[in-house]
Amino acid sequence: MKFTIDLPEALPTRLNAQEQSLSQVLEVGLDELIASPQTGFTGFAEVLEFLANLPTPEEILALRPSETLQAQIDQLSEKHKAESLTPQEKHLWQQYEYLEHVISMAKAKAYLKLNPQ
Repeated sequence: MKFTIDLPEALPTRLNAQEQSLSQVLEVGLDELIASPQTGFTGFAEVLEFLANLPTPEEILALRPSETLQAQIDQLSEKHKAESLTPQEKHLWQQYEYLEHVISMAKAKAYLKLNPQ
């Protein structure tokens, strides 16, 4: 389908660099916009903002991804297992793995604060 829109001046240059994955860029962007922030974090920025607010250990332990983000992660996980990730998906998968590592570390420290040995 052909679609015509007016874009801010700097955006076409950035989009040209992602021309082959433009559909994916739009899909991921829409998913981020549509995701409900009350049901969990929807992306990296939200996690960083959450941690920057110095949450309580209980809040850290309760941190969960939104249903939309979890579905995206599950889909990438399946493609990762099948070794069928595109280069862009592979990069996104690596980012999710790192984010999960950071969250796991935060949760481990939160658990230790609540349950000192």
